[in-house]
This record gives sequence, C-alpha cells and structure tokens, in this order.
Amino acid sequence: MHIRTMGLDLAKSVFQAHGVDDAGNTVLVKKLHRKQMIPFFSKLAPCLIGVEACGTAHYWARTLIAMGHEVRIMPPSYVKGYVKRGKSDALDAEAICEAVQRPTMRFVPVKTVEQQGILMAHRTRALLVRQRTMAANALRAHLAEFGFVANPGVANLVKLADQAFTDEVLPTYAHRALEILIRRMAELTEEIGELDQELRTWHEGSGVSRRLTTIPGVRMH
Repeated sequence: MHIRTMGLDLAKSVFQAHGVDDAGNTVLVKKLHRKQMIPFFSKLAPCLIGVEACGTAHYWARTLIAMGHEVRIMPPSYVKGYVKRGKSDALDAEAICEAVQRPTMRFVPVKTVEQQGILMAHRTRALLVRQRTMAANALRAHLAEFGFVANPGVANLVKLADQAFTDEVLPTYAHRALEILIRRMAELTEEIGELDQELRTWHEGSGVSRRLTTIPGVRMH
C-alpha cells in the first residue's frame, strides 16, 4: 500500500485517516486511537498529510514532521467546501485529503514550541486583564449602591473602597465581599506584572519581535 496524500481528522481520542495513492484512488480509511498515532505514522512511508487548524494541530504537525512527513495545516472554513455529503469523521478526513492537494489552497504556518509558548503567555495575560476588569467593575457597582462613586482608574477605586471601610457605613457581609474583590484585583495585578516582565524579556531577545515594534502603532504592552 503506497499512500501519497492523507487527510487526518484530529480529535481528542479517536482520529480518522483517509489516504490516497498517486492516482488519487482511496487506499486507506482508518480510525486511530491516540495511543496508535505515533506507532502508525512512524512506520508509514513519508507522505503529504493535511490537517485542519485546531487546538492540537501544531503539536501533531511538529510530531509528524519529525517522522519525515510533510504536514500542511488548513483553516476549517477552507476545507468545508470539499465535504461532499453529510457530516462524519470519515467524510471530514476525505475532504481534508482533497483540500490539501488543491494548488490554490492557503495554509497555516506550523508554529514552533516557543511560538506557542509565547502565545499562551499573551492569552493568559489577556484573560487575567479581563478578570481584573470584571472584579473592578463589580467593586465599582457595589460601592455605588452605598453612595460611593469612584473616578476612573483602579487606584481611585481602591482609595474609595478604603474610605468606605473607614466610614464604617458598610454592613459586615458587604465589607467582606469588597475585601475579597480588592484582594483579587491586587493578586491579578501582580500576576499580570509577572507575565509582562517575562514577555519583555522574550521581546528583547527576539529579533523578529523587536523589528515589529519599529512599525508605527505596534508596541509591547
């Protein structure tokens, strides 16, 4: 069995493969459990493998490339047009196999481990910023219910909360709730600062990142 091109439908536990030969004839339709993936592809002669961009696509692309295969990642929206009928893992794998052979198909570059790590840091920072904003908005709204209206800015908000505590106009339960929000905001601010420092250190050592910041309007956080 000679496989020239394969479409691989990635999943959490059960994967679906669809392989064709040089003439485009189907020579493989196979389900693979996660533990079977590496043994199967390590024994397979190098071929072109297409996958859809998803949470594990870059990991599997790097793993399969290390085995000698050529892997191309495609946006799912570009593959959708090649699904011939219905919806199933087998049909999706067949569509991926068809799409990856198209000369006009656009592909997603395979990310390195470092690139994925930096993206994870950026996304985590963005999540922490959103959580801090939510806590600040909740604190601002709760204080307003007791007649304390803060000026814009987290620092002003914390000062106003301290004033509310000093005036002793808050009931015990409200006092406790606001303390939790203030403490969480402080924790989030510290964690965001730690990520900022790590990202700045990476930026200083990355020629690509430094060049990007020479573009007007592009800067680090």
